[in-house]
Amino acid sequence: MNLELTETQKMIQDTARNFAKAELDPVAAKMDQQGDRETFLKNLRKLGELGLMAINCKEQYGGSEAGVIAFSLAVTEIGKACASTGVTMSVNNMCCEVIQAIGTEEQKKAYIPKIASGEYYAGGFGLTETMAGSDPSGMRTTAVLDGDSWVLNGTKIFITSAEYAGVFVVWAVTDPKAPKGKGISTFLVENGTKGFSIGRAEHKMGQHASATNELLFEDCRIPKTALMGKVNDGFRTAVGELAGGRIGIGSLGLGIGQAAIEYATKYAMNRFQFDQPITNFQAIQWMIAESYTELEAARLLLMNAAFKKENGKFFAREASMAKYYATEAAERACHKAIQMLGGYGYTNEFPVERYARDVRITSIYEGTNQVQRLIIARDILSSLK
Repeated sequence: MNLELTETQKMIQDTARNFAKAELDPVAAKMDQQGDRETFLKNLRKLGELGLMAINCKEQYGGSEAGVIAFSLAVTEIGKACASTGVTMSVNNMCCEVIQAIGTEEQKKAYIPKIASGEYYAGGFGLTETMAGSDPSGMRTTAVLDGDSWVLNGTKIFITSAEYAGVFVVWAVTDPKAPKGKGISTFLVENGTKGFSIGRAEHKMGQHASATNELLFEDCRIPKTALMGKVNDGFRTAVGELAGGRIGIGSLGLGIGQAAIEYATKYAMNRFQFDQPITNFQAIQWMIAESYTELEAARLLLMNAAFKKENGKFFAREASMAKYYATEAAERACHKAIQMLGGYGYTNEFPVERYARDVRITSIYEGTNQVQRLIIARDILSSLK
């Protein structure tokens, strides 16, 4: 792996960084504390116009075709400024990749360009249920074929962007008699479809600007052509896409952690105690050294996972390693940042308390870090047999 970025990767990174500084930094605190849905949605549309909503999709469908490494770099830069925008961008890219991977040509042409361009503010990823979180194979939402339609019934929870997504990728059980995980299929459901409604919004600890809601399906009838891929083969697709999504969430965590420790370091250089800047003290220097080192290690793990995915190699173990390590390193960096600011770090006048709230979910969604450890260990043990 060549660690030097290509011109395309640099361009994507610079584009994301410049947008984050110009458009997101000035409004992130307001969107977190007061809510500003109009500005949030405008920025999502601008990200689409910049080509950052379908980075790893083909140009013929409106994607940037810049690859997985470029995607990871971009999410990190957006996440440094606004985690709510970053997670939406990550999920949008994931939805586009699912459609590109298993959708028909008609489905690809109908939906990827709308998400990629910002015509749809977002795409929704409808997998998680109350009894199917870490174990998505235990889902209970059903889809029954009735003539030329599929009829969906059930509930999804914790769905990012649900209130403003234009289309949802939804998984449902199509063969309840099949072995667990074998009778699940993948569908496209447009927002506004009869029998489909957006449920209550979650009141979250962090990432306030990003909506998170239930999806309710009550005799929701969708056309037979809304099926993506093969019947009863959807769980395999879900597992594969979750592995790719972990690169996105790891990159988001990395960005939040970088933002926190960079802010705290600059603050500490100008914070005087005992007639000298607190960066003169070993305790502060060690916090800085530890966080920068851990985040650099996280960056390299993410680049390795992204490189393998981009080159068609097996990457599930690497993605789990990167997601688990990056998000926990980011949490530690946010904790240290608050300590470095002292009492001010606990107030919302300074951004590090927002970073600490925003980063907490990154070790939970796209598979908890406990699940990531299981995936890593099982893959290692299997390889040694």
